[in-house]
Amino acid sequence: MTITYHPEPHLTPEEFIDLLVRSTLAERRPVHAPDAIRSMLRHADLILTARAEDRLVGVSRALSDFAFCTYLSDLAVDVAFQRQGIGRELIRLTHEAAGLDTMLILLAAPAAREYYPHIGMTRHDSCWTLPRRSPLPPAPPSS
Repeated sequence: MTITYHPEPHLTPEEFIDLLVRSTLAERRPVHAPDAIRSMLRHADLILTARAEDRLVGVSRALSDFAFCTYLSDLAVDVAFQRQGIGRELIRLTHEAAGLDTMLILLAAPAAREYYPHIGMTRHDSCWTLPRRSPLPPAPPSS
């Protein structure tokens, strides 16, 4: 199956959420807060997708100043399509689109920590965060 890659600045929240769930990234994203997801997509500087036929199988969502740094906020690949180089290609294309003179920065999901050194990224030991001031809405109970 051929995978195609494209900039997709108007990716729909519904399609994005569906992929987040299929990639397991939904565990750490506000998929039950549609306004937050809509805002995340609207304010991204770069959204690149990977599709198998018409099915969304990967997405990269980044914030960049296109001169110094690019923060790769979301890198999601459908579990059924992982280990095929899709994440690596989305990273490469994101960095290229933002400008290879920018430093690409990301925070790894716990299960992906060992993936990034494998593709040539360097671990950084100094990351600092401030927590949200208000919690995201809770997920509805599972049925």
